[in-house]
Amino acid sequence: MTECAVILAGGQANRMGGGDKGRLMLGDRSLIQRVIERITPQVDAVVLNANGDLSRFDDLGLPVVADSISDFPGPLAGVLAGMDWAAEHGHEWLISVAADTPSFPRDLAERLAGHDTPVVLAATPDPERGRLPQPTFGRWQVALRHELRAALNDGVRKIRQWTQAQGETLVVFGEDDFFNINTPEDLAWAEKHLK
Repeated sequence: MTECAVILAGGQANRMGGGDKGRLMLGDRSLIQRVIERITPQVDAVVLNANGDLSRFDDLGLPVVADSISDFPGPLAGVLAGMDWAAEHGHEWLISVAADTPSFPRDLAERLAGHDTPVVLAATPDPERGRLPQPTFGRWQVALRHELRAALNDGVRKIRQWTQAQGETLVVFGEDDFFNINTPEDLAWAEKHLK
């Protein structure tokens, strides 16, 4: 059973003023370099999901796949692009991670793999609801790609609207494990706090 990972970098980064958020520097390395370094030891292969001129990522040395659904439908389209690539390369499972979250757990793939459901999402503790899903971090059975494509073509955009229908499992990690960088203030906080 082989797993590959997709790094979701296809968003428009509106709160950061546009551009490739993953290229922002955090210390001596970009966010996306940190994500690549963290996920690569956990899986058999890594692919990047992005849109626009894909050659701008040539320096990373990864395969790059664009959304197959137009008009920036969100992270589910990036998951689908990753699933399609995974299927072509003989992988049964896909791990998704976000390009703007450089300090996710180093045992993410291992812990998500400890469950039998076709979709397993990461979550963090939440005092009011018990757990707060982190839906861009998940483990997806590649065989679901046809159902996901149909859902996207039917207008589904919210990750959990689709994953709950698949019988998702949530795995709770630590409180700060999925700190993502959406604003200049987040980047400044990360400079001080993230390892």
